[in-house]
Amino acid sequence: MKLLLLGRNGQVGWELQRSLAPLGELVALDSASADFRQTDPLAETVMALRPDVIVNAAAHTAVDRAESEPEIARQINATAPGILADAAQRIGALMVHYSTDYVFDGSGSTPWKEGDATGPLGVYGRTKLEGEQRVAAHCAKHLIFRTSWVYSARGGNFAKTMLRLAKERDRLTVVEDQFGAPTGAELIADVTAHAIRDVLRDSGMAGLYHLAAGGETTWNGYARFVVEQALAAGAVLKATPATVDAVPTSAFPTPAVRPRNSRLDTRKLQLAFGLRLPPWQEGVARVLRETL
Repeated sequence: MKLLLLGRNGQVGWELQRSLAPLGELVALDSASADFRQTDPLAETVMALRPDVIVNAAAHTAVDRAESEPEIARQINATAPGILADAAQRIGALMVHYSTDYVFDGSGSTPWKEGDATGPLGVYGRTKLEGEQRVAAHCAKHLIFRTSWVYSARGGNFAKTMLRLAKERDRLTVVEDQFGAPTGAELIADVTAHAIRDVLRDSGMAGLYHLAAGGETTWNGYARFVVEQALAAGAVLKATPATVDAVPTSAFPTPAVRPRNSRLDTRKLQLAFGLRLPPWQEGVARVLRETL
């Protein structure tokens, strides 16, 4: 089996190189080798390699910057995935694509299900939703995973930022009215590999799934957990969990509106593939141990 991975240097793409390698011959490309702003070469690459599986981990994820460059965001998040899906359909390949909780309007407090009405609040969410729709329309055999609050041990992440600030300051100010589940790139990659094996055996399992770690928290609760775990591991910090102050989203105005409710209902995924998605604390604690 041959697998083509796009976006190998991103958080999820980096972990996918590890999780997909045992499945077969893996060709992993970065943005220099597969430029999503140039769609014709993308299709040519697929037709030349003729992979059995295409995994698209490339995306325009700069949520605020997307507001000022909507055409670039649309090209990367919607047009290019559609081109890949069309090529996948022509060669009979499975197309795997990643989306986001930003396709919803963030209202309410109930975890979002796959069939719930969408209502993105900004350019990023709108272009990711269009990408989903194009993949589903152009490639019958597809897997689309919506996820949220993604982090990894590689590169920068929220936990590392909180650790740095906790060493520099005795008080931190973190938003308390946005809810979700921090989800590790490693978990996403492992679930992807598992799902690919199953869908290749039974194409009826193809479709749209929500993929996020178990449980829920706020960014403030996330920050408190990071500080608590770091102190327990012996880190020298100025801040403590008690000095992580809670503030509303309005305290930090941004070009793009953040959804308040990023909870994702993952029961469909867990039942279909026989999986247990661990509590978000497990993945964050492990990354913290590596970082510390």
